Amino acid sequence: MGARWLRRALVFLLILGGAIASIGSGLLGRHEGPGEIAGAEIPPEIIWQREQRQQSARAALAVESERNILFGDFHTHTTLSMDAFMTSMDFAVGEGSHPQADACDFARYCSALDFWSINDHAEFLTPRRWEETVASIRECNARATDPDNPDTVAFLGWEWTQIGTTTNDHFGHKNVVVRGLADDEIPARPISANPTRATDLLDTLNFGARTAMALRFLGNSRVQDFALYAFQNATARPCPSGPHVTELPLDCMESTPDPARLFQKLHEWDRDMLVIPHGNSWGIYTPAGSAWHKQLQGEQHDPALQTLIEVYSGHGNIEQYRRWRGVLFEQDGTRSCPPPSKNYTPVCWRAGEIIRDRCLATGAGEPECSRRAATARDNYLSAPPLQGEATVPMATDQDWLDAGQCRDCFQPPWYHRPASSAQYALAISEFPEGEPARRFRFGFIGSSDVHTARPGTGYKEYDRFYMTDFQLPLGDRTARTDVPPPPAHSLSWDQVPAPSMFSDDDLVDDRMGAFYQTGGLVAVHAVGRQRDHIWEALERREVYATSGPRTLLWFDLLNSPGDTTVPMGGETRMTDNPHFRVRAVGSFEQVPGCPDFATRGLTPERLQHLCRGECYNPSEKRKAITRIEVVRIRPQAYPHEPVGPLIEDPWRVLPCAGEPTGCEVEFTDPEFGRGERDTLYYVRAIEEPSLAVNGALLDCEYDPSGACVKINPTPAGRSDDRLAPIEERAWSSPIFVDYGGR
Repeated sequence: MGARWLRRALVFLLILGGAIASIGSGLLGRHEGPGEIAGAEIPPEIIWQREQRQQSARAALAVESERNILFGDFHTHTTLSMDAFMTSMDFAVGEGSHPQADACDFARYCSALDFWSINDHAEFLTPRRWEETVASIRECNARATDPDNPDTVAFLGWEWTQIGTTTNDHFGHKNVVVRGLADDEIPARPISANPTRATDLLDTLNFGARTAMALRFLGNSRVQDFALYAFQNATARPCPSGPHVTELPLDCMESTPDPARLFQKLHEWDRDMLVIPHGNSWGIYTPAGSAWHKQLQGEQHDPALQTLIEVYSGHGNIEQYRRWRGVLFEQDGTRSCPPPSKNYTPVCWRAGEIIRDRCLATGAGEPECSRRAATARDNYLSAPPLQGEATVPMATDQDWLDAGQCRDCFQPPWYHRPASSAQYALAISEFPEGEPARRFRFGFIGSSDVHTARPGTGYKEYDRFYMTDFQLPLGDRTARTDVPPPPAHSLSWDQVPAPSMFSDDDLVDDRMGAFYQTGGLVAVHAVGRQRDHIWEALERREVYATSGPRTLLWFDLLNSPGDTTVPMGGETRMTDNPHFRVRAVGSFEQVPGCPDFATRGLTPERLQHLCRGECYNPSEKRKAITRIEVVRIRPQAYPHEPVGPLIEDPWRVLPCAGEPTGCEVEFTDPEFGRGERDTLYYVRAIEEPSLAVNGALLDCEYDPSGACVKINPTPAGRSDDRLAPIEERAWSSPIFVDYGGR
């Protein structure tokens, strides 16, 4: 009997081991394909009605331009991106697969976009996945039967996702968008930021890690799919280094470690493409102290390719500069922790305060607790970038409060890095010997950076868990009684225990989830709806960003030499004081549900799955524009000129009457001629307050002195959207006015 049981046990273990090995090696999973597009084109009369409503708005403000304003999203991920795939799985309370076909149907029927692009992380686009992506984008465009007046235009693209380990080797993320779709208009493969065949994340997904995952989720089909997905990447062939891009094999994955070599490879392809940096100030992956300077040096910037920047997305607003810093660098290269300043507390400083408070609670004296606080700050700074919080054991979200956050920025990203903001980029100059000053001249766009194939999620503020990225699932928040008191000292980095992949003891931190909003939009002034019309507007930088609503915005310089008008994104040289005009019309208020064309175009089940039952569905009423804010930036005129005084935000605030027809204002810079220096100007059109998902961010409670003493980042449940009023807005692209005669 014992021998028989042993034989059966051995057979069972062999079968179990084989199943685990099969799951771990991806043999049982299903390939994550592009999906099937369900919807046909939108009826032409719907497009005509939209254009008529916009023409009426233009006529009310006497806008003579014949160019329509089209709205799109140039930052869309599907579950082909690894971060999206991981959060789609059951243990993350995900929805399952959201492939490229979902993005097409969502853009056409849910968000009703005029154009959009696909931008999955190139690190995970194997040759097969890239081929399927190209085919899906072509099919999405083919659903529009009138090429001269398509209902929506889908662009091909990818994300170059670089993350450095120090401020010196960190360049950040950039989207690459391709103009055409013919074989001779697109590169044969995307180019990733990884110099080897797999990213650091994939390196951790070795056979052992996949087997461990299989042990915990044995039989879960979505985990099996992920195992296959990871296995496909781990076994993909890296491209050899050296050859011209056109001479590389078609079945390899190409990569490059820095922007200079990315630009070089894109020029080798000789295709029409744009490179759009984004998320530069996001502290979620940007080391504290990172700045734009190194990206303006040498070939790390290409003004022919890199002409736009994404200032707003569902991950936050990277526009605004502030003079505070999260860390200070001394002459010898060592780092120190700055004290708190108005509207900002460095995270390293808060680490010291947490330990000080714990120390005092034990009855230790002030000198000892101050010493421990100083040690805690040093320990935080000695940890690898973005991992310093681990040096304060058992710290909760309430311990950290709002440390690291910009308190007076509009919808800032998590741990905003001000020297990596868009304003800072526009203010700095590089002075090569014997050459003119080099500067960034970015136009502004907004997008979503959504990871569930839902381009343009900002059309309505609802369903936080599905319409924003990376929200933590709500588990059991019952206070535990078996947790020991937190220690009253910090840990040096070599004392920090390695994280456990399957630990149930981790304290839930909801702070980051409070900083994800619904997405922004890119708007273009285009002569028509064709792909080329949209692209030409992007190349002219006659574009603007919105925080989600479809605000109409025009910004023009009226007295350029020759009495010519220069629109947003344009450049000129003059000596007279520039005179500008701004015209803006608020977005339509939304009504519940979906319009008839959407309910006819998709099944109720698909509308619910993609749109969660709500579509872009404008009423006849527009929101009021309450004011126009003007930002003036005078770029550095000599090396090491202090940047702070060069950024004037706001330089002017021009009130609006709040009329439903919109707002028109004009202004002049009387100091331009006297100052005799190059200057750029852009405007923000501010809408009346309205409720927004995660609008209050951390929702601090303040004491009488104004200090944050409690945060409220945790939603009350899955249906809690954490709605709070914000002032939605649109950002024009700058107009660049250089001083001097032609």
